[in-house]
Amino acid sequence: MARCSLLLLLALFSMAARAEKPWRDSPHGAMLERIIPPGFTAAMLPEPQSRGAQLTLRYCVQCHNLASPAMHDAARWPSVVRRMVPRMEGQGNMGRLMAEMMAGVKAPSPADEQAIVAYLRRHAQHALDPKQIPEVDSPAAEPFRLACGQCHVLPDPRRHTAAEWPAVVERMQKHMEWTNRVVGSQPVPGELQLRIEDINAFLFRHARR
Repeated sequence: MARCSLLLLLALFSMAARAEKPWRDSPHGAMLERIIPPGFTAAMLPEPQSRGAQLTLRYCVQCHNLASPAMHDAARWPSVVRRMVPRMEGQGNMGRLMAEMMAGVKAPSPADEQAIVAYLRRHAQHALDPKQIPEVDSPAAEPFRLACGQCHVLPDPRRHTAAEWPAVVERMQKHMEWTNRVVGSQPVPGELQLRIEDINAFLFRHARR
């Protein structure tokens, strides 16, 4: 079993490396790399042996770093994927430059696109239900609301255990720091500084047991 898992991991990394090679070798690679923060790897994909995971690696990593299925909630993924397909065909909003950047990129067939969407929706972000966790509207939950709500729907704390959340929050913090470096933002004197300890404290109280 361990040998099979290792072989699967090696196959996933190999697939991701082949898929991303064109844009990493492209003169536009630096710009494409900025689309999605690094950090989520092929080994972290849920159901890595499934057709959906394989297709996600085959097509999505052609243009940018791998995105976690939890990057969006299930309702949003179909429109995101539908917006990406014309770009893979070189028909995006950058005219000739888009066609140049997508040279050699393959777009999924309608059937493959549906399989990718189904996979991403199956493992999408689960939104927090305020009726189940009323504390989310309290001042104590403000750091959680402000930090997590910048990029996606507020995640359900029950998605992970208290032991799992710190690593997830640390990865999200790196994503936000990476994004800020991209846009070149600077801290504003007097602005609210969000403490990781406060975010984790809220998640711990409502984490999966």
